[in-house]
Amino acid sequence: MSITAEDKARIMKEFATKDGDTGSPEVQVAILSSRIATLTEHFKTHKKDNHGRRGLLKMVALRRKLLDYTRAKDEARYQDLIKRLGLRR
Repeated sequence: MSITAEDKARIMKEFATKDGDTGSPEVQVAILSSRIATLTEHFKTHKKDNHGRRGLLKMVALRRKLLDYTRAKDEARYQDLIKRLGLRR
């Protein structure tokens, strides 16, 4: 249900603001988005996995908080991030 180490490294490299960046909101939101997409596919076949669904809801809430933080700090970074990830407001 989680993403592979290679996928995570690729996402970190793509969304990093500087070399070795793992903690910026952009990287965290991108990793969470990948995990959310993976879990969403999982729930298409496992409809009764309520324990996993709770984890998905927690991830969605955390991503929302990080996006709100990014928006409050720098609107341009927020707009760029949601455009690159294909998220809606």
